[in-house]
Amino acid sequence: MTKSFTLVQLRYFGAVAKLENMTAAAAELNVTQSTLSSALSRLEQELGASLFTRLSSKGLRLTPAGKRLLLGSQAFLEDAELLYQSVRDEGEALAGELVVGIYLPLAPFKAPVILQAFETAYPNVKVSFHEGDQESLRQALLDGVCELALMYDLGVGPEFERRVLERIPPHVLVSAEHPRAAAPEEPVSLLDFASEPFILLDMKHTREYYLDMFKRVGISPLVRHKVSGYETVRSYVARGQGFSLLNQRLLHDSTYAGGAVVPLRIIEDLPPIEVSLVRPLGAKPTKKSMAFEQICEKLYGHES
Repeated sequence: MTKSFTLVQLRYFGAVAKLENMTAAAAELNVTQSTLSSALSRLEQELGASLFTRLSSKGLRLTPAGKRLLLGSQAFLEDAELLYQSVRDEGEALAGELVVGIYLPLAPFKAPVILQAFETAYPNVKVSFHEGDQESLRQALLDGVCELALMYDLGVGPEFERRVLERIPPHVLVSAEHPRAAAPEEPVSLLDFASEPFILLDMKHTREYYLDMFKRVGISPLVRHKVSGYETVRSYVARGQGFSLLNQRLLHDSTYAGGAVVPLRIIEDLPPIEVSLVRPLGAKPTKKSMAFEQICEKLYGHES
């Protein structure tokens, strides 16, 4: 027997899922809380599944069934809106909101460029970026917080599908005062830095990637500082606290704390990081997210 639910119920559900609070969602939708609660109850009855776990002090959390509905309903609601526009002969210009996850160290490099290109092509779509580390982005995708994420391949398992945009090799980063900085065009070996203090970008999955570089050449790094900020790593290096390994390169060598850094190519054949667009496996993408993917491909898609 075909189940019957309404677009209004799905929209109400989406608002509550986003805000995780019934009162806040009712205010955003401009309906009474009793109306909202009644609509969600009917939706749960029609689907035969509980969509939220009620937490007395922390609001609402999606159940596994709720997460599946959220992933599927976004594209469904967008198709309904486009159908409405076509019937009214308003065209099918993309509109609405799109939340995209982005890995924190990538955000300063990629987000402004992508946002400018996307807003030029699709001025009626409001894009917001959800910044986080690899692990929090994985969870945000599975929870339906964002439809897709621009992130590294690190820790991305078979529950996701991804499209590789770039492959970026690691490089050694030293202070402009370091002896090796005098010849920045000459490649270096990690073995040359075995006795020097190391500044580690300490984020889950990222830290394991960098530490694995040393294992591959048979040495253990002398970790002096563990920091979670990309610019903090660069500033520590510039001030002579040690060397580091990074992938993304800035267009300039200056740092927030003063001083400069110099990137050096590594002679060893070490695995690059893959910058990828990641989605939950099997989730139907909205047209807005596919348009975002096409913009990213146009800007950065140099790899197949």
